Amino acid sequence: MSTDPQKTSSSPQALEFKSSTFSVPVLVLFNNSLQHIEQQLQEKIALAPDFFKHSPILLDLQELNKRNLDVPLAVLVKAIRELNLLPIGLRGGNAVQNRQALELGIPVHALHGGGSSQENAKTKTLAATPEQPAPNEDASTLLITQPVRSGQRVYSHGDLIVLATVSSGTEIMAEGNIHVYGSLRGRALAGVQGNEKARIFCSDLQAELISIAGIYKVSEDLSKEFRHKPVQIYLQDHSLIIKEI
Repeated sequence: MSTDPQKTSSSPQALEFKSSTFSVPVLVLFNNSLQHIEQQLQEKIALAPDFFKHSPILLDLQELNKRNLDVPLAVLVKAIRELNLLPIGLRGGNAVQNRQALELGIPVHALHGGGSSQENAKTKTLAATPEQPAPNEDASTLLITQPVRSGQRVYSHGDLIVLATVSSGTEIMAEGNIHVYGSLRGRALAGVQGNEKARIFCSDLQAELISIAGIYKVSEDLSKEFRHKPVQIYLQDHSLIIKEI
């Protein structure tokens, strides 16, 4: 049966593939005890329940496999999902784990650069950025003049400047620096492609989460002395430093 080319070409467009960049928390496992994993996940989630609720995560098994520690992947994924986290990928797995992941409907991500995923004790991995590309100096600055409302997400391939309030429940991300000239109440992630020189500047710090190059702090970790004050935030020795402006 032949297809009428005219009918095919005149059909309304139903879909389109587009490239996109977004941040995803990476769950790096160092111990294969499901009891300890579940307990510590509950503790982390309790610190920022709104941030972690229904959050997509990438599972990283590289450190477990370096230590020859096996983990029942199906049981692990079930436990993670019961905590309202959504595994969307696996990296650092062996052949058996990769096959199991695909059987569970979880895509397998290749590791790049041969680097270790072991983190400093003060470092918390947030963005799935195994490579550390150089900052894009040609990227344009994105200027936002209206308030960023709850539920909105904003991404800039260069610097991001917001001349108004960033409300709770929002997420603003930039590959470069972030400047907020109103109150910062949502989540701010600078240097999301690995730019450790990126900084966050805001006139009124009330953030739910701040992050630079994947190293982050949630609101409970922020000292009260910096709340409601103009500050700058930057990385030093893999730790977030907050200073008044």
